[in-house]
Amino acid sequence: MERDRRRHGGRARAVLAVVAAVVLGVSGCDAVGGDAPAPSGTEAKQGRPSPSPTPLWDTRPGSVAAVGDSITTGFDACGVLSDCPEVSWATGTGEQVDSLAVRLLGRAKAADRSWNHAVSGARMADLPRQMDRAVRHRPELVTVLIGANDACRPTPSAMTPVEEFRADFEDALRRLRTALPKTQVYVASVPDLKRLWSQGRTSETARQVWKLGICPSMLAEPEAEDAAAVQRRETVRQRVEDYNRVLAEVCAEDRRCRHDGGAVHDFRFGTRQLSRWDYFHPSVDGQARLAEIAHRTVTAEKPVT
Repeated sequence: MERDRRRHGGRARAVLAVVAAVVLGVSGCDAVGGDAPAPSGTEAKQGRPSPSPTPLWDTRPGSVAAVGDSITTGFDACGVLSDCPEVSWATGTGEQVDSLAVRLLGRAKAADRSWNHAVSGARMADLPRQMDRAVRHRPELVTVLIGANDACRPTPSAMTPVEEFRADFEDALRRLRTALPKTQVYVASVPDLKRLWSQGRTSETARQVWKLGICPSMLAEPEAEDAAAVQRRETVRQRVEDYNRVLAEVCAEDRRCRHDGGAVHDFRFGTRQLSRWDYFHPSVDGQARLAEIAHRTVTAEKPVT
């Protein structure tokens, strides 16, 4: 009898062990995702690709607003002492330039979907108010080219201080972002004013025109080579470099802002790209070169570094 009880007890323990093994085995398959049914919704999630995130930068914006100074108004490009917005690098519709707006939108749409709020003589302190006017159109892209007038003052000491330049630029971008969080911004660097001097100083016409008071901090007494003149030009050159550093730094803090990487400043322009009336503002050809640089920056798959 005792032997039978031990035999039956052993069999019962063996059956329990097998059942336990089966239960644990099934639990283990569930834990590692074997053949057990997946949780509700998992299959659909695995078979359906995740939606692509919306890119921060659209290389084909559908509208353009421009802010800035006389470079963007086309001053002295078509006639003496007058704006010529039809050849503006940013929003002009003239065939000889192929502005940024025309390259992005086509000539017909550019006429209706681009707006120019640049003002001749403007400095960075004027940019916040220009930006207020630009946002009323709700553009998908705003172009900024400003800063030459901040350096072109009667004397180097009258140039806009760098921190004021920064504060006004930050204010302008803040106003844009408050109104239009997703609008893109293209920022051009300040042109090389010292190269401007080096290109025109050998021209008698340029020297005579510059005497009328065009950018005296850099262009006054263009033939002078004394220590004071050299130092004056170097001071202006350095200030332009400082402005460009500010433009790049502030733009880099905004995920929807692209700086040209210094392309406008570094462009090796010659007299053909300068107005034949003042040897300071861009000619029609110069405007076209600015449009090329802007278009290359705006349509690049990755920002310029």
